[in-house]
Amino acid sequence: MSRRGLILALLAPALRADDSSDVWELLTQVAEALSEGNLDEFFAAFDRAMPDYQMLMANVSGLVREYEAGSTIEPLSEEGDGHTRMLELDWFLELVEQQDNTNITRRRDRVRVRVVKTGKKWKITSLQPITFFAPPAAN
Repeated sequence: MSRRGLILALLAPALRADDSSDVWELLTQVAEALSEGNLDEFFAAFDRAMPDYQMLMANVSGLVREYEAGSTIEPLSEEGDGHTRMLELDWFLELVEQQDNTNITRRRDRVRVRVVKTGKKWKITSLQPITFFAPPAAN
């Protein structure tokens, strides 16, 4: 193995750790933006060409319009490389209706996320299930 190859091989775990840290920072910002009702920051993390992007926009916009959302995520799994990462999250939502703060809906689900690095930034290119972010059905 050449000296350059050896150096790259030794640096690879550190580079993957940085990628992992960057991805988790992105996902944490998404969860926080949802909790703050900040749609611009929430959607800035997503690739607009993502499948079901329009449905996600409609769901989250409706959710934030009618509910205060508490949003937390916990990592379950992560795999991938310096370009693409697949993650599974334990996502918890607590939704308090703005018109009736006694109406509280709690949701918890495994959310699968695919992120892709474009240039120096990570973007979410897939998120399932999209329906997890839909406003609760009217009682």
